[in-house]
Amino acid sequence: MDFKDYYKILGVEPTADDKAIKTAYRKLARKYHPDVSKERDAEEKFKEANEAYEALSSPEKRAEYDELRKYGQHGRPFQGPPGWESRGGAGAGGGFAGGDFSEFFSSIFGAGGRGNGSPFGRGQQQRSAGRRGQDVEMELAIFLEESLSSESKQISFKVPQYNGHGQRTGDTTKTLNVKIPAGVTDGERIRLKGQGAPGIGGGANGDLYLTIRMAPHPLFDVEGHDLIITVPLAPWEAALGTKVAVPTLTGKINLTIRPDSQSGQRLRVKGMGLANKQGERGDLYAQLKVVMPSQSDAATRELWTKLSEKAGFNPRAQWSS
Repeated sequence: MDFKDYYKILGVEPTADDKAIKTAYRKLARKYHPDVSKERDAEEKFKEANEAYEALSSPEKRAEYDELRKYGQHGRPFQGPPGWESRGGAGAGGGFAGGDFSEFFSSIFGAGGRGNGSPFGRGQQQRSAGRRGQDVEMELAIFLEESLSSESKQISFKVPQYNGHGQRTGDTTKTLNVKIPAGVTDGERIRLKGQGAPGIGGGANGDLYLTIRMAPHPLFDVEGHDLIITVPLAPWEAALGTKVAVPTLTGKINLTIRPDSQSGQRLRVKGMGLANKQGERGDLYAQLKVVMPSQSDAATRELWTKLSEKAGFNPRAQWSS
């Protein structure tokens, strides 16, 4: 198996902090999402970015990966340090079958319980007739907007095929239209009965399990069923008040900024967040952030000087004893 440099895949340095890793992943996930990207290898790159983020977003996994990274080079066979034993075991594939992680990932962190090469699924190793088909698991990435949609989402996945003796004969690609339930959250597991591998000798079909992954959004952060958006304001907008067209998942709203607003202040917009299981929506919080122009000329600085003298404001007055 080839070594994978997860830092290189995300385009960050090994010293990058959690925020930089999350930001890099968001950009790649948005760029290569199979539903929007037209690039030839978009699906493969999307899965690679997911796998890299899975390894680097967890402090424990990242520490373990960093230790092993000393012994690998990107694109070259990976053997591991002396005395190292792969956790992948039987059933760790070389690619991304049905949403599974790569062989390299599974060799470090384990296969995650995703199949074991048996046609009968977990705990059913016997190859007798009339056995239930293998369950299939895959990750399904959805945009925040899709969690509010009533339309079905088309998915494709690979289903293993076995003959009457329980011997694997290959894979077939299956396509389904799936209705995303209201209120789904990141990491939620959905069961689609009978959509897995066919049974053997007349046995029942296995099931399909979808693990929901909410694709990061370039504008919104998620807190439960609430959404957070940062609203940049010029200093004069915060001081004098203004109206700002703020994006939501279903369009734009005009948000009133009161005079003398403070950076970091949150304004609540009721019912513009994500839906819960009952179909009720959380709230949108607009977090104000005062930003300065990146450059100013002499005339502008003179005006700032006059304003500071006129205002007589000391923002650190509370420091005085």
